[in-house]
Amino acid sequence: MRSTILKILRKAGASYISGEEIAKRLGVSRTAVWKHIRELREAGYDIVSQSRNGYALKVAPDRLLPEEIKNGLRTKRIGRDIVFLEEIDSTNNVAKQLAAQGAAEGTVVVAEEQGKGRGRLERPYFCPKGKGIWFSVILRPQFLPREAPKCTFLAAVAVAMAMERFGLRAEIKWPNDILHEGRKLTGILTEMSAELDGINYIVIGTGINVNIAAEEFPEDIRDKATSLSQMKGEPLPRIAVFQAVLEAMDELWALLEREGFAPIVERWRKYAVTLGQEVHVIGAAKKETFDGRAVDIDEEGALLVETEEGMRRVLAGDVSIRPKQG
Repeated sequence: MRSTILKILRKAGASYISGEEIAKRLGVSRTAVWKHIRELREAGYDIVSQSRNGYALKVAPDRLLPEEIKNGLRTKRIGRDIVFLEEIDSTNNVAKQLAAQGAAEGTVVVAEEQGKGRGRLERPYFCPKGKGIWFSVILRPQFLPREAPKCTFLAAVAVAMAMERFGLRAEIKWPNDILHEGRKLTGILTEMSAELDGINYIVIGTGINVNIAAEEFPEDIRDKATSLSQMKGEPLPRIAVFQAVLEAMDELWALLEREGFAPIVERWRKYAVTLGQEVHVIGAAKKETFDGRAVDIDEEGALLVETEEGMRRVLAGDVSIRPKQG
């Protein structure tokens, strides 16, 4: 109902439209219309009213509300269902619960603030209120569990593609860190529920630093993190950025289903900054480290590192990669 009222008000533009006319179109009472208008105002919409003229929408809020995200969104699956939360510990946790309950593929969970955002290897991720895009997407792929890293690469490429629409050039550090001048712009965490022979669901959690000023980052990560607004030199519209990301994900997911992982890999290479670098590989338990040159990724997304002892295959879930010092 609220979405329909917003569509009517948007179509009217700067003109006023009466509560009676809105009620007639919706087949409800004028009192019901008034109640929904009140709820929209409470959500942050600047809807003005004039006696005898009705209502007009002046300004929509800078909030990641489903009505705003869906307005003009051009996707076939991803983002058709959107769950909005003001504040949550982790959108991934909510998305996993929804997925286990049968939520449709493409369902998006988005929050204005995330209290316990995390990335790979359980590293914490800074998710301040109203400053970024913190969301998770539910997917139900037909491939085997060992192929799940494909989704992580897809998410990184989607963010990079979306950035290009705003004139920003992304750099991807293997496997999925989006960087600018060596500082991190995003965090991506893929989790799944699977059996031996198939995947029940995959949840891709993504955090994008959009309008965070340098001084707003905690001191311990200030020299390691940045935001799109710092990169651009001005604030960016979060709704438009989010729509661009969802549309890129939708396009890439259809491409993956249609043509396999190869075209995703090719697009990933376009943005990759790890390939060709001398790297220091650190095992998750730090029991093994080795140096080498990152030469490529294989058909499953594993990093191929050329060492003195020969080629080593590095899995995304096993290690952290650091540029070799000296």
